[in-house]
Parts: sequence; C-alpha cells; structure tokens
Amino acid sequence: MTLNQLKYIIEIADTGSMTTAANNLFIAQPSLSKAVASLEKEMGITIFARSNRGVYLTEEGTKFLSYARQITEQTELLENEYKSAPPPKRVFSVSSQHYAFVVNAFVELVREYGREKYEFTLRELKTAEIIEDVRTHRSDIGILYLSKFNHEVIKHILQTQEIRFEKLFTAKPHVFVSKTNPLVNKKSVTLDDLKSFPRLTYDQGIKNSFYFAEELHITEDSPKNIIVSDRATLFNLLIGLDGYTISSGVMSSDLNGDNIVAIPLKSDERMDIGYIVSADRPTDKMTERYLEHLINYISNYNA
Repeated sequence: MTLNQLKYIIEIADTGSMTTAANNLFIAQPSLSKAVASLEKEMGITIFARSNRGVYLTEEGTKFLSYARQITEQTELLENEYKSAPPPKRVFSVSSQHYAFVVNAFVELVREYGREKYEFTLRELKTAEIIEDVRTHRSDIGILYLSKFNHEVIKHILQTQEIRFEKLFTAKPHVFVSKTNPLVNKKSVTLDDLKSFPRLTYDQGIKNSFYFAEELHITEDSPKNIIVSDRATLFNLLIGLDGYTISSGVMSSDLNGDNIVAIPLKSDERMDIGYIVSADRPTDKMTERYLEHLINYISNYNA
C-alpha cells in the first residue's frame, strides 16, 4: 500500500468516476484501475463497485476511505509542519436535529477559526439521515435525543451501525408557542390543553417511524397536524397559526427572536440530548473543540 494509492481512492470516491479521477490525477485510466485493483487485492477487500453511471464505494470501501482520509490528512499536516507551508484547510461537519444551541456552538467554532482556511458544514436533517451521515463519515458528529419512548429502538440501531451515543444533558419537555398564543400565561400545560391547537412536527421522510420523531408524545392523538421540513417555517407557523411543537425548551433569542416562548409540559417523559460519533474511530480535535463550545453554551443556558 502506498500513499499515492490512498490518494487515488479518495479522488475516485470524490468524483465517482475513474475517467474523471484519472484526468484530475494526470495519469492514464488503465494505470489508475491497475493501482486500485492491486490495493484491493493487497487489502483483501472490494473498495469500489461498478454501475452504468460510474463507480461507488462498497460498505467496506466506505470504512477504508475514512482511514485513507485520516492518513492523507496527517501526511499533509506533517509536510506542512516541516515545509513551512500555509496551514491546511480545516474541515468539520455536523448533522443535527433542529436545535438552536447546535447552531450557536457552530457559530462560535466558525468565529474561532475565522482567520484560517476552513470548510465547515452544518446540516439540519431527518433523524435517520443524521445516523447515516455519521455511519458513512459524511459528518464527524451528529446531534439527536433519546427518550423513554425511543430509547431502545434508537440505541439498537446505533449499536448495529457501530455508533456511540454520549449524553450532553437531560431536558424536561416544553412546548414552543408564540407569545400571542392563549396558552402563554400558563405556568405549565398538559397534553389535553394542546388538543385545540395545531401540532407542528418535522418531516421524517420515508423513514417516518414514530421512533424517529423529533417531538415527544408523537403517538398522542392530535386532530390538527402540520408537518414541516425546516425550523424557520415551523416558527412562522407557530406565530401565524397559534400552533405548538414539543421540544427541549432550550431557545436562542439571538437566532429565533423574541416571538417564541417555551412553556413547561406536564409529562413523565424526558429528552436525553446527546451526540453520536463512530465507535471505530477516535474523536478528532476539531470535533472536541466543537463539543467544548456546545457544552459551554448549554452550561450558560442552564446556569
């Protein structure tokens, strides 16, 4: 195995085409194919599968790619350290359910590295997509929650995908409503109090199992239901239709303004909000730094 072979694998994976990768690498396609075949034989795995549209990573190829990226990135760091080259571009990606505190921590991370080269990604996604992003190493970290209702199912899925869950904090259930909602003056509300108002939930796509829902008490009967795909739309409908959604109660006026308020919900449920990472690879320094910002924001909020 050579460093060039690892670079070849990365280029093919990024382009999805042997021809394009060969052109980008300035080598002949037969030579590239031979190098890949030699590496696959040496490792005893199949890294790429072929289709009419090009090539794509196999499951074992996806895992191999994550290690290949780590090796090439560490090599670049070593070369830059001793060749006095400019610092490498910093790369970080997070996939999350729709939480303002995730965005706040992301903002702080970007500000911290604002004078350096970087490529950061923040995706607010469906629950199944978050798990898939972490499994395939598209994201370094995912943010989601466990409850009494979904705990066993989600934990089982994570274990089968070799993904580790670490709790950040436990939140008591709240409802988000607009400050003009008739419920706003209540110290707390019950599920019965909510039945006359539209319930807003996030779309979970084709994997719309109740266990993937972002909202607690998703199986409770609700005569008025609206499904949305993004946080801005949900907040607009909270205001425009006097709707509600069930969440953690952790809000950010910096990002969401002052038109939304959180009211405690009488419930025996809980939200163990935490992060997920691959169990088979160490947490890198960028992810650890993001977690520090995340924990700091949560600590200040709960202080």
